[in-house]
Amino acid sequence: MQDMRENELVTLESKINELIDTCLQLQEENKTLRSSQDALVTERASLIEKTELARSRVEAMISRLKSLEDNS
Repeated sequence: MQDMRENELVTLESKINELIDTCLQLQEENKTLRSSQDALVTERASLIEKTELARSRVEAMISRLKSLEDNS
């Protein structure tokens, strides 16, 4: 009877240790994913800014070409 309880405790301890390891692994993975997400959000903002700048420049070129066309 005592051996059976000891075996159950050993099994329980093993499962608890596995859960702790899993939690630590998930915390590290979550930290990595959050860092990646932050980097992607920053990159996205930069790309949006570059796209808006390019669009603005293209619109300015089109306006200049139209004004040259009107003057001809």
